[in-house]
Amino acid sequence: MALMFPRVARNFIKNGYFPTDEETLERALTALAPSAGSMCILDPCAGEGVAIAEVAHALGREHVRAYAVEYDAERAAHARGLVDRCLHADLMETIISRQTFGLLWLNPPYGDLVRDQTNGYEFHGRARLEKLFYQKSIPLLQYDGVLVYIIPAYVLDAELVGWLTRHFTDLRAYRAVDVQFKQVVIFGRRIRQRDQASSDARAARALLLQVGRGEADLEELPAEWPFPPYCVPPCPAEPAQFYRITLEPEQFAAEIHRLQGLWPSFDTHLGPAQQLPRAPARVLSRWHLALALAAGAISGVVRSKSGRIMVVKGDTHKEKSLKTECTENDDGSIRETRILTDRFVPVIRAWDMTPGSPTRGQVLTIR
Repeated sequence: MALMFPRVARNFIKNGYFPTDEETLERALTALAPSAGSMCILDPCAGEGVAIAEVAHALGREHVRAYAVEYDAERAAHARGLVDRCLHADLMETIISRQTFGLLWLNPPYGDLVRDQTNGYEFHGRARLEKLFYQKSIPLLQYDGVLVYIIPAYVLDAELVGWLTRHFTDLRAYRAVDVQFKQVVIFGRRIRQRDQASSDARAARALLLQVGRGEADLEELPAEWPFPPYCVPPCPAEPAQFYRITLEPEQFAAEIHRLQGLWPSFDTHLGPAQQLPRAPARVLSRWHLALALAAGAISGVVRSKSGRIMVVKGDTHKEKSLKTECTENDDGSIRETRILTDRFVPVIRAWDMTPGSPTRGQVLTIR
């Protein structure tokens, strides 16, 4: 069987991108079988979308909704032409509905993680990108869904093998046809941990640990699948959530161009601040007056009913009020106690601008 989407020249290794070789992809497809209903499949590290598109066509394109996530802009643009929906995003910055995909094709980036790249996940073994993408992706796969996991053999440590044997049954592992990157292809069907058979889990764990330590060699992925195929279950509903939590650079640029900053809505945001304050409902008490002065609410041009015009500026300052108390002790001596109390005094300074006023041009202080 020839692939419908042959590799193109730009399928090069970049930023941890290791595309699945054609022969391995073609053989892996023989291990999959469609179900009777509509299916949803996902590749969270899709590259150019070739692998997930091939899976969709192998299962029956008219019955499959193919979803993809890709970090690189050029590869994401190419993948959009092959799948139903593709996000140009980092998988860690996406929100995707859980347990809504019948197949997870996971060929994650390869490499070590630094401490600030773990996105809140804790690793007891070696922190690797393969583990990070596994932790983020597995909740998206529905129970009884099929996993195809393609990673370097040396990544299989006790922590990752423990996850695989707890989350999956019918685990089978094979060596990829292209041995350049020492990849292994792991198949499994997701189950709840309580349904896992302990004997099967122990056997799979022992083999995968030996492979990870380099103590055992796996068989090459067979050209024809010799076992009952992994049946991709139907999807109960399409994902309700499938989006990134940040704007794409092109989308952000388009929004900036469309909105033109805050100037078109200047009056909406800043207009109310330019309006004159409304008159109070009642005469201000000295306490209210002090608060209004301290807040700067009493200022500007004031016209009185008598016609006086003043430019006023309110303020409040603190004064100390001294109170002295004298008491007589038992021995006849006098004890004097001084009590200082803070008192806030409102002050209004007014510039008299009344025409013909004898104090015109003078600054008056109103206490």
